[in-house]
Parts: sequence; structure tokens; C-alpha cells
Amino acid sequence: MESTLLIKNMVCPRCIEAVSEIFSGEKLDAKVELGKVNLSYAISDSQKEKLARLLHSRGFELLEPGKSAQISQIKTLIVELVHQKDNSLHENLSSYLSEKLNQEYTGLSKLFSSVEGITIERFYTLQKIEKVKEYLFYDELSLSEIAFQMGYSSVAYLSSQFKKETGMTPSEFKKNGQVKRRSLDGI
Repeated sequence: MESTLLIKNMVCPRCIEAVSEIFSGEKLDAKVELGKVNLSYAISDSQKEKLARLLHSRGFELLEPGKSAQISQIKTLIVELVHQKDNSLHENLSSYLSEKLNQEYTGLSKLFSSVEGITIERFYTLQKIEKVKEYLFYDELSLSEIAFQMGYSSVAYLSSQFKKETGMTPSEFKKNGQVKRRSLDGI
């Protein structure tokens, strides 16, 4: 019987490595992805408890199915979309999440807002701004290339949203030289 474990705060490739190490150390054959671990078999409650402790010691949290798990799945999908994929969403965010989670968006949205205190759209915007900061820091793309890459309709729209969130324009951010980036699990 297959088993899927949802893990909070697993938001980057280094996180996947850390969680993979934990499962390997416990001699569990696991496929580790962003936010979840797939096992080809069920594990005992005592194994789950031990994994929960090991994960907690590395800054992760094993989630029980329910509201926390749904929120974690939403966050993982958005982080993956913005930071790991090609950043281009060919449908609207609500349709994307509804399809991936097989649930109505209105329910997902209400749950997310009530628990997180921000909307899904705001969380998505904050993730996109962090990715824009990364692009600006590494200075490999022009602002128009960044806008295109991140799915903004124009440089002006990217700049206004960036200024609204950070208090400075992308150019000011680049000139400032101080990177004020937030960790992905801190958003």
C-alpha cells in the first residue's frame, strides 16, 4: 500500500536533500519531492513519530492530513511554480491550484486566508517578487527579460508591483547593493 507524507517547510532543492538523508538514514526507500515524500509501502506509527522528530530537528514538520496539509500543498505548488519551473503559468492561478489539488478554488482560498492571514494571490505575488530579487541580484537578465520570464504584462507593471512590495524600484534595489531577500519558507 502506497503512502504519501506531507512535509511543511520543504521548499528548495537543499530541503529535498536534507529530507532524503533522513529517510535514507532510516533505511526507508522514498521518493522525495517538494513538500512530500512518497513511499511504496505504509509505515508504522512508531516510524512516523521517529520521522517527525528527525524532521523537526532539521526545521521541517510532518503534517497530518487535513487543513495544515492542504495549506502546505498550496504553498508547495506556488513555490515550485515560481522558483523551480519555467515561471510561466499558462492558465490563471485559481484554475491551476484547483486542478492540481482537485478541489474548488473558493474553498482553498478561504482556508488559506483564514489560517495564513493573507490571500493565495498575495502569497503568489510575494514569491514572484523574491524571484525577481534573485534575478536582479545575479544581474543576468534585463528588466524586460525578467518581466517576460515572470509572466508580467509589462516592465511598468513589474516595477510598480516591486515598488509596492519592497518600497523601491528594481533599479534602486540593484543600486542599493544590499540584498533584502527573505527565505522562501519565511514568506
